[in-house]
Parts: sequence; structure tokens; C-alpha cells
Amino acid sequence: MKEQYVGDVNDYRKYALLRLLGRSGLRLGVCWMLTPNDGRSDGNKLGYLDQSKQERHDPELFALLRRVRNEPDARRLILIEGSEILPRAVFVNTIVPETLFERQLWFKQASAALADADVIFFDPDNGVEVGSVGKGRRNSSKYIYRDELAATYRAGHSLLVYQHFQRKERESFIRDVADDLRRVAPDAEIWAIRTSHVVFMLAIQSRHRPSLSQAAHHVRETVDPSFLHAQLTAPASP
Repeated sequence: MKEQYVGDVNDYRKYALLRLLGRSGLRLGVCWMLTPNDGRSDGNKLGYLDQSKQERHDPELFALLRRVRNEPDARRLILIEGSEILPRAVFVNTIVPETLFERQLWFKQASAALADADVIFFDPDNGVEVGSVGKGRRNSSKYIYRDELAATYRAGHSLLVYQHFQRKERESFIRDVADDLRRVAPDAEIWAIRTSHVVFMLAIQSRHRPSLSQAAHHVRETVDPSFLHAQLTAPASP
């Protein structure tokens, strides 16, 4: 995630989803996976904050994002973390390094900071690793790697992962990402919660299933699908 895009329309949906999942009573850990700002503004979509019809999805969150929209980039993130929008959440907001050694150290420190969380959200620029960008290579900071997801799941955390859609038929793409998650979380119940441009992949630990699966079902049954569209992609494995 880049701080220059904090509060844009994708963030509105992201925070709203985190709030809905947080109603499960489980503690959220948020790993922003920050990368340096690049000076671009192509993704900085704040116009929705001038559309009153958008407020209905989460009025409290919408009001906060309106209040912070004109703050400097880093200040917006600080205000969001310091608000009660995500109560009891634990945050990691350090820059993701690109070199392999520094990346391994960063992940170790992030894991320690998030150890008390039940559900850990990874928010990379792009999503799950691709074959053309190995860990420690240029632009690797834009991805979460399978070994990192596997280690987090083995430590007892449920996973929520931001994934930007690639240029591929979307149902097929979601199945591929779900298959990736199945390999690192073999017994998980897997959900895909999609928006216009991104999908959030949720892998639920068996011990979290009663409350977190119920929260995911609540998203599917009560939230406007044009805002967040949830689908059960892979039932839990025995």
C-alpha cells in the first residue's frame, strides 16, 4: 500500500470489510505493507467522498474519510489508525524492504508485532507473488509471498489478503488465487470478497470458523454486492 492512496475508494471498501469482519469479535492485525510513494495520482480516487449516496454503506467510516481527505498522506494513515474505526486492531506500518535479508527481518518483526491478532490482513500493492518477481528482487515489496502466508497460517492466524485483479477472466483468476491459498492453508474455509478492481481473499482457521464464517456470510447476505460481493470459494477441508 502507498500512503498517497490512503482514503481512496478502494480504501473505503477495504476498511468497511475489515469493520464487518471485526464484528466477529476476533482481533484484527493489519499489515499495511507500505511502499514508498511514487508521485503518481492515477489511483487516488477521492471523488466518491462528494457523492452522498456512497455514505449509506458505512456512515461512520465515510464521515472519517471525509474529515481526513485533505490531510497530508502520512497524517491520514495516522488518523485512521488512531480512530475507533478498527477497534482493538494492531497495526504494522513500516516500509517493506526489497533486499532478501531485510525482507526476512521485516517479516519476522511484523509477525512478532501481530502475534496477538486472530486475523491478519496483508495489504500489498499488487497481491500474492508472481513467478516473474522473486523475493528480494526489484518490486518484490509489492507482493506477499506464499511462504509468508504459510508461516502466518501455521502460527494460528486466519488470513485476509488484498489482491489486485490481473488481466484475466475474473472467476478463473479467483479460482487460481484460491488454489494458491489452499496450498498454504490446506484446511481453511476460503472466501473471495470482490470489488470492481480488487478481491480480498479470506482463509479461515478451523478455530475461527464459527464467528468469522458467520461474519463472511453476513457480508454476502446483507451488503450491497456492488460495494462488496462475497462468495464462498472453497469449503473447509476435513
